[in-house]
Amino acid sequence: MGKSRLEGKVALITGGARGMGASEAQLFIDEGAKVVITDILDEVGNETAKRLSPDGSQCIFVHHDVTSESDWKAVLEQSLKAFGQIDILVNNAGIFERGSILDTELSSFERTMDINVTGVFLGMKVVAPHMVQRQKGSIINISSVAGLDGTPGFVAYGASKWAVRGMTKGVAKELAPFGVRVNSIHPGIIDTPMLQTFEEAGEGVREMVRTRIPLGYEAEPIHVARMALYLGSDDSSYSTGSEFIVDGGWSA
Repeated sequence: MGKSRLEGKVALITGGARGMGASEAQLFIDEGAKVVITDILDEVGNETAKRLSPDGSQCIFVHHDVTSESDWKAVLEQSLKAFGQIDILVNNAGIFERGSILDTELSSFERTMDINVTGVFLGMKVVAPHMVQRQKGSIINISSVAGLDGTPGFVAYGASKWAVRGMTKGVAKELAPFGVRVNSIHPGIIDTPMLQTFEEAGEGVREMVRTRIPLGYEAEPIHVARMALYLGSDDSSYSTGSEFIVDGGWSA
């Protein structure tokens, strides 16, 4: 058997209790990594960590509000205490709310920006110094196809994902001299709890959305996890500041 693609690496994945984050954690462990998953969903997060690593040697769960700088510092400290290093940061935590410019409340806009943008900013701010010190690391920011094109009906979400895309490019140039890579993944429609937003929008909306996907079906979380695996591994060692799209052709 060949060497696993993440052998000897440690990954920190936010929003790791379920959905894409949990799928990424599973795949990373399968490929030899040790993983810290974080979330505000303590019960689900602990169950996921125990399922992935019953003895805690490959995976631990840490409670984490990504909008809190003190929480980020505590997560960094606990990750280093458990596994000694962080090679991969996946800023996966996020929320997805409907609302046009005509009906989005300021409080909703601010909540979306706090979690989707400030959370990513803090993750990079807190973890990057550790990676810079080690002169290596891969930061993977989960954006969206909504960060590539105008998205009517999702003004706050679209704004947040464009911001993630922009930060990714700027920080990639800042950290490149230190051997740290920063890339963004842009999923399309993924079959996760977030997809319920379309179902709540009314009967037939999900089916209508599906017709816009050239491949004809929503992605599974594993499709995004495989892209994250590539970006976390040395296979992508010459890629930084780039967008990697996982959308079945939606944005083509």
